[in-house]
Amino acid sequence: MTKIIFSPNCGNSPKMEFLKQLNIEFAKGNLTFLIESVTDDIVWNIMGDKKIEGKEAFTEELEKMQSVKAAELTIHQILSHGKEGAANGVITMENGKRYAFADFYVFQNAKGQKIKTMTSYAIEV
Repeated sequence: MTKIIFSPNCGNSPKMEFLKQLNIEFAKGNLTFLIESVTDDIVWNIMGDKKIEGKEAFTEELEKMQSVKAAELTIHQILSHGKEGAANGVITMENGKRYAFADFYVFQNAKGQKIKTMTSYAIEV
């Protein structure tokens, strides 16, 4: 089971709560939640690695990531304003590797129910 740690202010608005849940479900490997949370024309830019376009390619990339499980997720901050949001923290994998991450999101609309673009930065720490 993945241990989840987050700052008390990570959920003060519906969009912030959504981004908190999105990160938790990513750490848990909940593909159904993640796939339902993005638009059909999702663009995921994993900086320094690849750019994934479309829900089918997004799903394939998530499936590839299933082999390594997260042991712990720490969310330091979640921000949202208008159609944009961001989250950062540290994820520790079961194999002991730790990654600091920062993800930037653009929502489909100001209600923040689906992600249209994601830009992810991750470094091993």
